Amino acid sequence: MQSVRTRRKVAPATANGGDSAEKLDQLLLSSAICNGEDLGSFVRKAFASGKPETLLHHLRQFARSKESEIEEVCKAHYQDFIMAVDDLRSLLSDVDSLKSALSDSNSKLQSVAGPLLSSLDSYVEAQNISKNVDLALKSIVSCMKLMELCSRANHHLSSNNFYMALKCTNAMENEFLDKTPSSTLKRMLEKKIPAIRTYIERKVNKEFGDWLVEIRVVCRNLGQLAIGQASSARQREEDLRIKQRQAEEQSRLSLRDCVYALHEDDEDGFNTGVESDSNGVSGLLGFDLTPLYRAYHLHQTLGLEDRFKQYYFENRKLQLTSDFQVSSMTPFLESHQTFFAQIAGFFIVEDRILRTGGNLISKIEVENLWDAAVSKMCSVLEDQFSRMQTANHLLLIKDYVSLLGVTLRGYGYPVDALLDVLSKHRDKYHELLLSDCRKQIAEALAADKFEQMLMKKEYEYSMNVLSFQIQTSDIVPAFPYVAPFSSTVPDCCRIVRSFIEDSVSFMSHGGQLDFYDVVKKYLDRLLAEVLDEALMKLINTSVHGVSQAMQVAANMAVLERACDFFFRHAAQLSGIPLRMAERSRRQFPLNKARDAAEDMLSGLLKTKVDGFMTLIENVNWMADDPVQNGNEYVNEVIIYLETLVSTAQQILPAQVLRRVLQDVLSHISETIVGALYGDSVKRFNINAIMGMDVDVRLLESFADNLAPLFTDGDANQLKTALAESRQLTNLLLSNHPENFLNPVIRERSYNTLDYRKVVTISEKLRDPSDRLFGTFGSRGARQNPKKKSLDAMIKRLKDVS
Repeated sequence: MQSVRTRRKVAPATANGGDSAEKLDQLLLSSAICNGEDLGSFVRKAFASGKPETLLHHLRQFARSKESEIEEVCKAHYQDFIMAVDDLRSLLSDVDSLKSALSDSNSKLQSVAGPLLSSLDSYVEAQNISKNVDLALKSIVSCMKLMELCSRANHHLSSNNFYMALKCTNAMENEFLDKTPSSTLKRMLEKKIPAIRTYIERKVNKEFGDWLVEIRVVCRNLGQLAIGQASSARQREEDLRIKQRQAEEQSRLSLRDCVYALHEDDEDGFNTGVESDSNGVSGLLGFDLTPLYRAYHLHQTLGLEDRFKQYYFENRKLQLTSDFQVSSMTPFLESHQTFFAQIAGFFIVEDRILRTGGNLISKIEVENLWDAAVSKMCSVLEDQFSRMQTANHLLLIKDYVSLLGVTLRGYGYPVDALLDVLSKHRDKYHELLLSDCRKQIAEALAADKFEQMLMKKEYEYSMNVLSFQIQTSDIVPAFPYVAPFSSTVPDCCRIVRSFIEDSVSFMSHGGQLDFYDVVKKYLDRLLAEVLDEALMKLINTSVHGVSQAMQVAANMAVLERACDFFFRHAAQLSGIPLRMAERSRRQFPLNKARDAAEDMLSGLLKTKVDGFMTLIENVNWMADDPVQNGNEYVNEVIIYLETLVSTAQQILPAQVLRRVLQDVLSHISETIVGALYGDSVKRFNINAIMGMDVDVRLLESFADNLAPLFTDGDANQLKTALAESRQLTNLLLSNHPENFLNPVIRERSYNTLDYRKVVTISEKLRDPSDRLFGTFGSRGARQNPKKKSLDAMIKRLKDVS
């Protein structure tokens, strides 16, 4: 077959200028048909012009012109067409043969494939059964896994392993609930899973409730243990400070440099916290947080974390509020340790939970609880302190509160508010302490028998003498030892020392580091207001004899040494250097009682001496010869004073003895001068004055004999007590009495004489001879008196008066 020739577009022939419009339209139509263009425009134009017949005419002409072309083409391809028809006929026969072959093949194929198709049907059926079996096996395996999870969940529930039980129920819910092929199992899961969670929640809440009950007892024991450990640590620190003070004292008193070291074993080192194992269980008290953390973990697993946090906080807050209750049936002194230990244990537990509980409780919540606790404790302390009338009770509570502060400060809790309450009641405590000491001192003084204390054993000497550093020698005496003081002295020393220690104990550990000035202030008050007044009362009401007065004076001398110890002891306990304490020392705080005791002793001695001095009435003031061995009164006085000194020097310090004797001798001197000045002596002669000179010399000799007991200055002061009688005697025996009128000589030799007494006494001097006055240097020789000089002196003195 020949290939079909490609049709090309026919362009319309150009019409001549003389062609008609009809010819042009035919050409345009022919060209459009040949080119395969749309004839719609020609049709519309024909109908628009109302000449469709013209268009039909043109189309028929175009068709006749094309028929001729078709005929020519058919003639040109006729032979080929015939050949193609022949080929189609031969092909038709071949197709029939092929059809018959295919039919035979189909028959054969159907006969052969019939058994195969039945086998294929069996195979497909078997394959479907296999798929069903596989699906059944998978369902069985899934159910078996589900049942295994159920079994494990039951086992965990029976063994109270709630977390694993929840894990199993979560696995059942997430992996099997929507995929299980069994509707029965699915309904069972939908019913049991919530029931299991409810059961677990109920059981955990019960365990948590039991833990809340148990933890209150644990908190109390834990607080007592922690505060006890703080007390032990404080005691170790006190022991270390005592050793250090002893070493410093030895170093200070040693003549050479002392090198010392302090070793403090810390085998059981103090830790304010209670160490626990990895499970949060203290090895000491069974401080077990496992139920709490277990409940918290399970509630987290249940998705109830926030609710459990709130539940925990509210319950613990209620417990703390319950701990704040102070029983009105039990004295606070008996219950304060339990009260504060319960609160301390509560916050120790909360600190552990805050650090290890994984956000179970926040720091702000703990701080809010602590603020409430501090406020309540301060309120309770204020109320209880205001009711207390015993210093020891207040001190016991203060010490325990300070230990509470030390304990909880170690856990990071601020305790300044508690310490402020303690400091606020400082004055009341010391007032109560002063009141207690006033009663104790009054009882100790009332029991005094005014007898020297007998010590039979060395421990008694150490307890009553060395412990207060009132010994006069570092050499331990032989026993039995009779002390120069009575039992009142160590009794009062013990009371004062106890006051110092109680005062320091109250001021210590209260937030104030430098409190020596406070302790010293109250110590001054104790000594000056309490002890001094009590001693004054004792002296004024209970001392009735010389021996009692002497014993009290001896006691005062010992107490003066004891006061030095008191201030040193206060400084040591307050932790300040002794040199600072010595710089701040005032005068002897018991000076009123000391002066009163010495005045009482002097007064009693003067009274006793006055009994002997009444013998001065027996003196012959107009004797013909001077007395050679002294008058009777002076010999009796000297015998008494010598006996007194032999006894007094055993118990009285030299300074006290000197002051008392000086006062007594001064009184004797005044009595002698008073006898000449008084109305009982109307006149006397030079022999009487010479006898009085002997009396004064005997008294001066007595004073000189006491010189080994005193220093040179004290011995000289003792003799100056006789200055008035000595100067009067010298004046009356002088050959130049008018020298009394010379201010220089008078100031040097007669400074103790009153010119009025000199006038009166000089007027009583009667002697008919001219030898009225002896020389100043020679007592025994008689020289011519100068009556005129004496009269001139008397006249001048009268003029001055």
